[in-house]
Amino acid sequence: MRRTALLASAALLAGLLPWAATARAADESPPTTVDRFEGEVPFAKQPAEGLFTWGGDTDDPPALRLADRADAPEGAKVLTGTYDISGYGGFTHDYAATAPAHDWSAHRGIRLWWDGRNNGRKITVEIKDGGAHGEASELWTTSFTDDFTGWKQVELPFTDFAYRTDYQPVGGIDHVLGLKEMWGYSITLPPGAKGDFALDGVELYGTADPALRASVTTDAPVHPVKEGGTAKVKVSVATTGEAPLADPVTVTYTTAGGTATSGTDYTPVSGTLTFPAGTASGATRTIEVPTRRDRAAEPAETIPLKLTVTGAKAPAESPQVVIDAHGLPYLDTKLPLRKRVADLLGRLSPAEKAGQMTQAERGAVGQGADITSYALGSLLSGGGSTPTPNTPEAWARMIDAFQLRAQATRFQIPLVYGVDAVHGHNNLTGATILPHNIGIGASRDPRLAYETGAVTASEVRATGVPWDFAPCLCVTRDERWGRSYESYGEDPALVESMETVIQGLQGRANGKDLSRNDKVLASAKHFAADGGTAYGSSTTGSYTIDQGVTTVTREQLEDIHLAPYQEAVDRGVGTVMPSYSSLDITGDGKGVVKMHARGDMINGVLKDRMGFDGFVISDYNAVDQLPGDLPTRVRTAVNAGVDMMMVPSSYKEFSTALIDEAKAGRITRKRIDDAVSRILTEKFKLGLFEHPYADTTHAAAIGSPKHREVARRAAAESQVLLKNTGGLLPLKKSQKVYVAGSNADDIGNQTGGWTVTWQGSSGNIVPGTTILQGLRKAGGQVTYSKDASAPTGGHDVGVVVVGETPYAEGVGDVGNNGHDLTLSAADQAAVDKVCAAMKCAVLVVSGRPQLVGDRLDEIDALVASWLPGTEGDGVADVLYGKRPFTGQLPVSWPKSEAQLPINVGDTAYDPQFPYGWGLTTLAEPPQGGTSTLRALAAGAARAERHGDDRTGRALVTRARLLVQQKAAGHLTQAVSKPFADADHLLLTGRYGKAVEKLAEAYRAA
Repeated sequence: MRRTALLASAALLAGLLPWAATARAADESPPTTVDRFEGEVPFAKQPAEGLFTWGGDTDDPPALRLADRADAPEGAKVLTGTYDISGYGGFTHDYAATAPAHDWSAHRGIRLWWDGRNNGRKITVEIKDGGAHGEASELWTTSFTDDFTGWKQVELPFTDFAYRTDYQPVGGIDHVLGLKEMWGYSITLPPGAKGDFALDGVELYGTADPALRASVTTDAPVHPVKEGGTAKVKVSVATTGEAPLADPVTVTYTTAGGTATSGTDYTPVSGTLTFPAGTASGATRTIEVPTRRDRAAEPAETIPLKLTVTGAKAPAESPQVVIDAHGLPYLDTKLPLRKRVADLLGRLSPAEKAGQMTQAERGAVGQGADITSYALGSLLSGGGSTPTPNTPEAWARMIDAFQLRAQATRFQIPLVYGVDAVHGHNNLTGATILPHNIGIGASRDPRLAYETGAVTASEVRATGVPWDFAPCLCVTRDERWGRSYESYGEDPALVESMETVIQGLQGRANGKDLSRNDKVLASAKHFAADGGTAYGSSTTGSYTIDQGVTTVTREQLEDIHLAPYQEAVDRGVGTVMPSYSSLDITGDGKGVVKMHARGDMINGVLKDRMGFDGFVISDYNAVDQLPGDLPTRVRTAVNAGVDMMMVPSSYKEFSTALIDEAKAGRITRKRIDDAVSRILTEKFKLGLFEHPYADTTHAAAIGSPKHREVARRAAAESQVLLKNTGGLLPLKKSQKVYVAGSNADDIGNQTGGWTVTWQGSSGNIVPGTTILQGLRKAGGQVTYSKDASAPTGGHDVGVVVVGETPYAEGVGDVGNNGHDLTLSAADQAAVDKVCAAMKCAVLVVSGRPQLVGDRLDEIDALVASWLPGTEGDGVADVLYGKRPFTGQLPVSWPKSEAQLPINVGDTAYDPQFPYGWGLTTLAEPPQGGTSTLRALAAGAARAERHGDDRTGRALVTRARLLVQQKAAGHLTQAVSKPFADADHLLLTGRYGKAVEKLAEAYRAA
C-alpha cells in the first residue's frame, strides 16, 4: 500500500512540476533500463560487469552502498555514497568485456534520478563508446548542476555529450559518438568538500535524434588571413558509420557581426551549400571570404561566418575569419625587445592583461573557445593530461589548435604552453625517459646534466611545447619526502653543480637561444625550501611532509635552500615557481607563511636582491591554499610577486577577481604592468609571435637511438656501488646469473612517478629496456624468477632487483598510502632466498634510500640504482663492466628511520653509507697511505690556488678512493662524517681542505 501511494504521489508531481519527466509520446521508443540498483549489477571490475569506484588518490574514491529508501523513485533500493575528494573521484558501471557491447542508437539520451542537495555543484556524466571494453573506449562527457532539492529525473540528450579531450584511456576510436557499441557510463563527483549523494533509475529514453546520424563540421574554428587575402573555410558532412547521407543536408552561410567592417575590411558573402541524399560521408565544400587592404596599422579584426544547418547536427560553434594584426610596432622584429614589450603592453585592456596572467589546464578549456574569450596567456598539461592519441603528431596538432584560438584575439598574443617534463618528455609515450634527478645527482657529472636538459628540450619543443616546468632545485633534507627523487641531492653545492641543465634546456644565459626549435623556457622550482619541510607538518590531505612547513634560521635558509636559486638566476632561468610549502624563519616575526604569500621572498629576495627578470608562475591551484576568499587570495599572491597564476579549471573566476582587485586599486597598475611585461618578454624571446605553431623538425629524434644513448649513459653513471665484497661486480659473461626481484623486469617501476601519468604506474607502460632485458642483451647466461621460486642450483651469482613502486609528490610521503623505507615482504624473501643460495648482488631501484642494514651482511654487493629510466641497458653496462661504476651518493643512506633527517654537515652523523660514498670499478685501486694523502693534500691546495679545478678534483677523487678502499665494510661515525664533509668541500672548490678531511677519515678507518 505504501509503495502504491508513493508512486501515485510521484505521478502527481510529474504532472505538476516543470522539471519532472513528461509522459512518453506514442511514437517514442520505450525506456531501456541501465541500472535499477536493486542488486542486479554487482560491485565488480573488468572484465566482469559491475560498479566500481576510482580516484586520483587512495582517499579519493567514494564509498558506495545500496540502500533501502522508502522514497526510491524506482524499486526499493537506491545507490548512495559519501565522498571527500581532493583530486578527482567517482564511479563507473562497465558492461562485461566478455560480452558484446550494447546498442543505444535507438534512443535520444540517458537519464537518471538524482537526489538533489541544492549545493550548486557540477556532476559530470560520461558515456563509453566503441573500443575493446569499458576501460578502452572513447569517453563522451556532459554535466548537470545540483541546484535543486529532492529527487529529480535529469535527462541528458546524447547531442549534449562532447568528446573528452583531456583524457582517454587508449586513444580515440573514430571520434564519432556511434552509440552502437556502448560500454556503460561513469559519474565524476565534485572535489573540494565532503558530500553525499543518492542515485536511482538510470535508463535510456526517447527516440533517436536524427542529428546524431549526420553532422556538419568545419576545418577550423578560426581562419587567420593577412589583410587583402582570401580566407577559405572548408565545410564537411559526416555520418555515423560513414554511410552515405540518407537525406539531404543544407548549410546556409552569411558573414555578419564581428569587429571588421563589412564592405570596408572585407567583401560580405552569403549563400547555401547543399549535400544531396547519397553524398559520401566526408564530402567537403569551400566558402571563400575576400578581405580588403587599406594603409592603416590595425589590431586583428574578426568576421564571424554564421552557419544554419538543416538535416544534420550543426557545428558546435560558427567559424570566424580573422584579419591579422598588422603595422603595429610590437610586430616589428627590428625593434629592441623592450620597445616591443612596451608598445604591446600600452595597447592592452585590463581584461587582456588579466588574461596574460592566467594559465588554464588544457582539459578545462575543451576545444579552446575560452582562450579567445578570456585572452588567456597560457595553458598547461598536468601530469597525464595528454592528447588523443598520445603521439608527437597529436601533441603538435593540439598545440596548434590552441594557438589558433589565440589568433582570434585583438593582438594575437600567442600562448606559452607548459608541461612537467621532469625526466624527459615524460607525458609523451615513446619519449626518452631519463633517470630522475636523484640519479643525475649521483653521477656528479655537470656535462651529463646539460645533455639530459638538451635531450628533454629537443623532444619537448618538437611537439610544440615551448615551456618546461623544470628543473627542480630543491635540496632534499628528509628521505621520507615523496618528492625527494626530484632533487639532485641533499647538498646545495651538488644541486648548484647540476644546474648546467638550465643551459641544456634554454641555451645561453642571455636568452638568445630560446627561439631555437630545440630549446625551451625552463622553470626553477620550488622557491624556496620545499626540501626542508618537517615530517608531520603537512596539512594537505593525508600528506605527512610534502607541502608542509620549513622552519629555519635566516642563515640556514640562505646557505641551504636559497643558494641554488642565485645560480639559476645567474644562468638566466626564464621562470621560477614558488613552493606549496610554508616558511617559518626563526626570529623574523612573521610565523608560518605560505611561500605564495611571501612578498619578502618573491619580490624582495628573488626579484630585487637576486635580480631575477623572468616571470613567476604559481604552482597548480596553489592560490587556493592561501587564507581568505578568492579576491583576498588573488591579491595576496599577485602583490607578493606571482606574475602568472596556474588556475587549471578556475581561470574565469581568477581573471574576474584579478580585474576587480585592480579596478579597486588593491592591486596597483604598476604591479599588473610589471607582471605582464615579464610574461611578454619571455614570449618574445621564445619567438612565439613570429612562430606560434609547432616546429616539428626534430620530431624524428624523439625516442631516437641518439637520445636513448644519452639516457643509457645517464643510467650507467647514476649507479652507485655501495658494497662489493670480493669484487663480485662486475659480472663475467661466463657466469650463470640468477635474476629475481620485483623490479628486475618492470619498466614502470624503473621509470617511477611522472611517467605518462602524474603518479606513474607499474608494468609495461613505455617503450624501453628493463634491467632484466639489458642483462640478457649484454650476453650473459640469465635465469629469471621474479619471486625466486625457480630452483637456484647451478648458478654462480644472483642479482636481486628490489625497491619501490611509483609515486609522486605527497602521495609518496612515508606514512601515506602505505609508503615506507623498507623492502616489501616479497622483495625481502627474494633477497633472503637468493643470497642464502649463492653470492649475490642486490640492486635497489627506488627514489630514495631503502633500509637494508638488517640484511647487509648476507649481501655481497649492493647497488643504489635510483630510478634509471627507460634504458635498462645502462644498468647492465656497469653490471657487466662495459662501463665502470663511478656514481656517488647524492644523499646520506640511513641506518634506520629514527636517524631521519640525516644530512652532510650534521653534528651527529652516523649513516649506513655517507654522502659521497661510491665504490668504483674504473681501474685498479690506488696505492698509498697517510704519506700519500699528505702529498695529495699539498697538490690539491696548489691546484685550488691556481684555479686548476680539473687537477684539484682528480686529486680529491684519488684520496677518496684510498679512504673507501680502507674503510669499506667497517664504516663508523668517525669515518663517515669527515668523508661526507670532504665531498661538500670538493663541490665548493676547497680541494686542499677536502683531502685533509679525507685524511682524517683514513686515520679513523
